[in-house]
Amino acid sequence: MDALPCIPESAPFSPEQRHWLNGFIAGLLSRSPGPAPAPAAPAVAPIPLTIVFGSQTGTAEGLAKRVAKAAAQRGFQSTVVDAAQLTLARLAADRNLLVLTSTYGEGEPPDNARALHAALKKAAETGDARLTGLAFSVCALGDTNYAQFCRAGHEFDSYLEKLGGRRAVPLVDCDLDYEARFASWLEAALGALAQGNRTDTSATLPLVSIQPAAEPVAAPPEYSRKNPYLTPIRVVRRLNANGSAKEVHHIEFSLESSGLVYEPGDALGVVPQNCPRQVTEVLAALECDGEEEVPSPAGEPISLRRALTEHYDLGRPPARLLKLMPVPAIGSGDTTEAHHVVDLLVAARTAGDPHLSPVDFVGALRGLQPRLYSISSAPSTHAGRVHITVGAVRYEAAGRARHGVCSTFLADRAAVAGPVGVFIHPNNNFRLPTDPDAPVIMVGPGTGIAPFRAFLHERRTRGMRGRNWLFFGDQHEATDFLYREELLAFQQEGGLHRLDLAWSRDASSKVYVQHRMLENAKELWTWLEQGAHIYVCGDGARMARDVDAALHRIVETAGGKSPEQAALYVSGLRSSRAYQRDVY
Repeated sequence: MDALPCIPESAPFSPEQRHWLNGFIAGLLSRSPGPAPAPAAPAVAPIPLTIVFGSQTGTAEGLAKRVAKAAAQRGFQSTVVDAAQLTLARLAADRNLLVLTSTYGEGEPPDNARALHAALKKAAETGDARLTGLAFSVCALGDTNYAQFCRAGHEFDSYLEKLGGRRAVPLVDCDLDYEARFASWLEAALGALAQGNRTDTSATLPLVSIQPAAEPVAAPPEYSRKNPYLTPIRVVRRLNANGSAKEVHHIEFSLESSGLVYEPGDALGVVPQNCPRQVTEVLAALECDGEEEVPSPAGEPISLRRALTEHYDLGRPPARLLKLMPVPAIGSGDTTEAHHVVDLLVAARTAGDPHLSPVDFVGALRGLQPRLYSISSAPSTHAGRVHITVGAVRYEAAGRARHGVCSTFLADRAAVAGPVGVFIHPNNNFRLPTDPDAPVIMVGPGTGIAPFRAFLHERRTRGMRGRNWLFFGDQHEATDFLYREELLAFQQEGGLHRLDLAWSRDASSKVYVQHRMLENAKELWTWLEQGAHIYVCGDGARMARDVDAALHRIVETAGGKSPEQAALYVSGLRSSRAYQRDVY
């Protein structure tokens, strides 16, 4: 046997280091050769997957990122794409597609998905079958309290099919309590796409169980939608003056020691409780005393009264309850729709229908969901606190007083009910420009002022030099000028360069924020051309539509463009994130 090599004494090592290295080399070379290693298994080529999200408040975007993480475990090479960045040409080159999209307003797609939705619709109407090589599936997010529940998702699903795409698994509708259905869809969709793309039958992809999880938030994982932070309310202050027809409150929560962080533009999730009077009415209609034992949504045995107060939604009756209690008419017989669960119970009792057991009754209800409110504070200014601006909803229908679940909980009872569960809901689709010198135009009538109060505080505290222009309005200047003193102080200090106000009930003709925009069309166009970002917050059904129409008109008139050119210009603002909306 040849002599083993050793480290020469001239090598730059100490005697101890040289001795150790010589021993290591001798041991390494003296090992007897073992059997030849088994040939490596053929590598499984990663499966390309495009995951596109249409998101108004960030929920669909967060779920898309969860899909990508799960897909990586299943052998996919995935790319998460904002719908605003996706084109038909890109889709035509894709093999596998998962779409997650919300619906808002009257069945409209989210702002970032509008251009893609329109392009797909146009191509589908012309019979263009350019997506014949695409396998896809859609997860539609919505709220069954709205008539056009998940409509945008259904339209995406239909257009993709008409363009020649092949459904890997059927579309799934997800209500506000979406975790179980989302997880089931994701497991099925990834499995079907993996099977459809397998070219080597001897190769297998790892199977991963997709478990429901909390939404990703900009906070420590211990505090989330599924595990909210319990905190007392520090301030509840009515913002309207006496005589107002509205009831808007400024509400402050403490976040000290929570670790929760947020950015201007984010929302605060609040876990509400049902009104005790409404719970008592439901118990009376059920002929129960409230002490009956029922399961919570998590399966915990609790009293019926507590279940109806803290855990179950008593608003519009869900479909599964209507199947159990098919009452032909509600109230006086002029409508077949129950506004709230109690209407259905009272009508059933009047009709002599048999009562449901407490367990069957709660089993047919939806879980009580958190409500999201635009944050009206800036973390740089209001350390340890988070503020929201909430309009209390109160009205009468079918001879019964009605009220918003969370808005009246916060206004009437939360301050004395003990700690309230909250969490941060990030909204990356509603952010200040990264350039501190960029001008900002804000349109926020009523409670839509909330995020713009945060914007103004943040830009002042951080020394951002960009000009700020606010359009605000409500019914009466004397009673409904929310945050009047703050806004006027911003204006006097130079932090608010323009403030245009619209009071709809102070003159013979109604004046709204879109009218003020049109009156200042030339200057607004100049700001846009100088790189201004425009933001809209508030009612999505009417105000946001009217403001959008006014913006198009301004681009036409002040910008000298045709309607088609104006539409392209506004679409470009959206794509570049220079036009963002937080509407509901």
